[in-house]
Amino acid sequence: MSGPITYASSAAAFRAGVKSAVTSVFFLVISGTYVGVGALAHGYGFAPWWLALSTVLVWAAPAQVILISALGGGAPLIEAAIAVTLSAIRLLPMVVALLPLLRGKGTWLRDLVLPTHFTAISMWVESLRLLPAIAHERRVPFCNGLAAGYMFAATGSGFIGYYLAAELPPLLAGALLFLTPMSFLMSTARNARMMIDRLAFGFGLMIGPVLAYWHVGLDLMWTGVIGGSLAYAVNRLRGVAT
Repeated sequence: MSGPITYASSAAAFRAGVKSAVTSVFFLVISGTYVGVGALAHGYGFAPWWLALSTVLVWAAPAQVILISALGGGAPLIEAAIAVTLSAIRLLPMVVALLPLLRGKGTWLRDLVLPTHFTAISMWVESLRLLPAIAHERRVPFCNGLAAGYMFAATGSGFIGYYLAAELPPLLAGALLFLTPMSFLMSTARNARMMIDRLAFGFGLMIGPVLAYWHVGLDLMWTGVIGGSLAYAVNRLRGVAT
């Protein structure tokens, strides 16, 4: 059995992370998604520099869509900030799952600031897949490189979408924004190897649309809570029965 992958320096690990991002399917997904985000920002009259800055600071397409739509629709700044914050809460479990993979002997708290900020669906899925095979002391720079690669795709594609907005049909722009949740859905299905994960995935697919149809507040959170609890209960009952 081979040992963990080691890189000669942090810079080499960072470059490897960038390469992994550029060669992954998420690079294409993010590029397509942010073409739609750029078109949306153009439609609401935001400047291109504002789009780039919000991409770096918010770094999550759904939250950025909320921010652009809220401010573009005339909502007060505080309301937009609250809406974006509530949207970002969904990323907290991802951060909690990722940090144990990054923390090792000699890892400072300041080293985890950038990976924490740049934790999003794409970076999180690829980090969980790739980091276990990498030596602990190089995981943080690798993760930062991965995030930088995806950030490059987002900002560059945002500009492309911004300047193509006049030619981009609204239906196509909306379809591009749908790429990220679909890629997350497929990645989750691919990585669900344990029975409890498959149960949670299945329950979520059934419960989510029902709660959305009933207009239940925080439907995504309740889908996770109910689906995860049911999956845990069924898995425990299976264990007792066997």
